[in-house]
Amino acid sequence: MTRTAPLLRRILPDLTPWRASRDFRLLWASGCVTGFGSFLSFVALPIQIKELTGSTFAVGLVGACELVPLVVFGLWGGALADALDRRRLVLLSEAGLALLSALMLANALLPHPMLWPIYLVAALVAALDGLQRPALDSMVPRVVAHDQLPAAFALNSLYRNVASVAGPPLAGVVVAVAGARSAYALDLLTFLVSLALISRMRPVPPAESAGAPSLRSIGQGLAYAWGRKDLLGTYAIDVVAMLFAYPVALYPFLASSLDAEWALGLLYGATAAGALLVAATGGWTARVHRHGRMLLFAALGWGGAMTLAGLAGNIWLVLLFLAVAGGADQISGVARSTIWNQSIPDELRGRLAGVELLSYSVGPQLGQVRAGGMAALAGVRGSIWAGGLLCVAGVLALTAAIPKLLAWDSRTDPHALAVRAQHERRAAGVPVGS
Repeated sequence: MTRTAPLLRRILPDLTPWRASRDFRLLWASGCVTGFGSFLSFVALPIQIKELTGSTFAVGLVGACELVPLVVFGLWGGALADALDRRRLVLLSEAGLALLSALMLANALLPHPMLWPIYLVAALVAALDGLQRPALDSMVPRVVAHDQLPAAFALNSLYRNVASVAGPPLAGVVVAVAGARSAYALDLLTFLVSLALISRMRPVPPAESAGAPSLRSIGQGLAYAWGRKDLLGTYAIDVVAMLFAYPVALYPFLASSLDAEWALGLLYGATAAGALLVAATGGWTARVHRHGRMLLFAALGWGGAMTLAGLAGNIWLVLLFLAVAGGADQISGVARSTIWNQSIPDELRGRLAGVELLSYSVGPQLGQVRAGGMAALAGVRGSIWAGGLLCVAGVLALTAAIPKLLAWDSRTDPHALAVRAQHERRAAGVPVGS
């Protein structure tokens, strides 16, 4: 028993942020609730459009409606997060999302639901998500101690991956049994619960030196990112990994090519299951300091596993390699989040969170286009394994071109040390910027 306990502490998630910070517990609980609730609408919306139109194009059009608002409002949301109370910004956007769920419910309750409000609400949800996400992400470094940030990210990943694995099947059951209107009603309820939780958090005011949100302030954030080549490396690696090795759009065709149509749901859930396994046993990630190298190996693991998934001719091997890829993606996420949260000053954290939102949102969108186009030329499995190899090559080229990323160490990086000092001053009651 004495040997088992230390081993479990090294493997299981570090619960220190959850125990130490009441505000983190409230934020974490809010994320759990809305994480499951969002999948209700995520599943119900395309099903409702399919029932109204019977058109695959009409279903796919939702993505086009969401992309531009997410890009535009993601950058603006970052500027707002640095200029306003982040808690208040999250509350207002959460209230807006609750209102939009109510509108979807009202439309679904009509004798003949209309199509155009669904597209309009999808675009507005993307806009509000873009406004909210930078504030939400940049709140974590303010409510968690500096050295607990990797553990905090792992805990957040845990509920997100649980929601990714269990959310779609549960949502599918709700929609199949009770219809889209019930899914929208439950989603609305989760937003109300989330609002109650976040309202109990303490305010998260901006830094003393914060200015008004503007295009100039957005430009300052972009200039800071451009001047930090290690940060650029994290963004670029994430985009390259998703661009070349994110073949989700091909899963229905992959299942057919392997005579395993029954396994389509397993294909969609395999990467999330792998990520969940790593998140549940990833206590070791909190003790890593060389996060640039951690990111490199994880991104190579993602591309390599996708290559093997494309080459495998057995459905069970494909599922195994997809799960391995999901685990690698989870490790990559821990590395990226740690570099971001431990080395970006608080007065810029919101704007840089907006840039990060673009890096991990645009990549998968472009990856779907890449996967489909390459599949038309090289076949479904060829598109997957070739994309995996391109990912590996791209990641190696980027890390060779950006040596600062490989050298990044949370114990010695000057930006990380400055942010640590900033945390210590705030904890001691000294106004930051004074």
